[in-house]
Amino acid sequence: MAANKAPLIISDKDEMRQWSRNVRALGKTIGLVPTMGYLHEGHLSLIKESQKHAHFTVVSIYVNPGQFSPAEDFSTYPSDFLGDIEKLKSIPGGVDVVFHPQNLYDYGSVNLGIRVNQQSGKMVSCVENSGIGHETWVRVEGLENGLCGKSRPVFFRGVATVVAKLFNIVEPDVAVFGKKDYQQLRIVQRMVRDLDFGIKVIGAELVRDEDGLAKSSRNVRLSRQEREKALSISRALLKVKCRAEEKGEVDCKRLKDFVISTIHEAGGKVDYAEIVEQQTLEPLVEIKNPCKAVLCVAAWFGNVRLIDNIEIRI
Repeated sequence: MAANKAPLIISDKDEMRQWSRNVRALGKTIGLVPTMGYLHEGHLSLIKESQKHAHFTVVSIYVNPGQFSPAEDFSTYPSDFLGDIEKLKSIPGGVDVVFHPQNLYDYGSVNLGIRVNQQSGKMVSCVENSGIGHETWVRVEGLENGLCGKSRPVFFRGVATVVAKLFNIVEPDVAVFGKKDYQQLRIVQRMVRDLDFGIKVIGAELVRDEDGLAKSSRNVRLSRQEREKALSISRALLKVKCRAEEKGEVDCKRLKDFVISTIHEAGGKVDYAEIVEQQTLEPLVEIKNPCKAVLCVAAWFGNVRLIDNIEIRI
């Protein structure tokens, strides 16, 4: 298949929905790859996975304010839309549509004020902080609580809500998410199951740079020294996988303590290191056969928060 295929760029919700319905009326299937832009090889691998499962592929590029608190890096999240389009054109077979809305929370109504933000102690997102009046949120209450949910309390309701909006606008048959955002993948899969979306959610394998660092749009903000220190994450994950699968070490506290100490010694600050069951994300005390576990880590290097994980099977 030829590369350099220019995608159709759609920014209007109604136009996007109509395009999808026209395609599906022809008996064709649609794959959706939701992204926040600043694309890298990890994103491109998701697109290639979508091509295996659908006739057409839509890539959404939208930095979602609903998953950022006002204190987080929404305003400084990296962006290069023209560069993203060039990367998409380089993919064999190309991408059919780029859905690039300006604001998915703009309903053309009068500014309604910041009512939610006025509640004492209430955690809010950038959407509520803007006072545009959006009040409906999707929550996957159990899965959102641990891991990243502990330090980012508005994050996963924002993710679930914007993904539900994208599903309702694009109406895909298939959606592809990367396993690097492991908790996000499980939350979307549970939401699809519980709310009866007729969509197959595929988890694509995590992609790493040659040095082992998990691909992330935030990596560009690491200094050379911080990047070198951040390699301690993937190195610790690989050692734990080896110790568990090949040497039979199954005590989760000991394994987590090893990861934490490794990252601390490299100069990082650990947000969390948890070994959980792959589907429920419930913390494990021991990795028992036949257990499917995943070691999930979030750590700060400088001002950059990185996440990574590795699956463990005994």
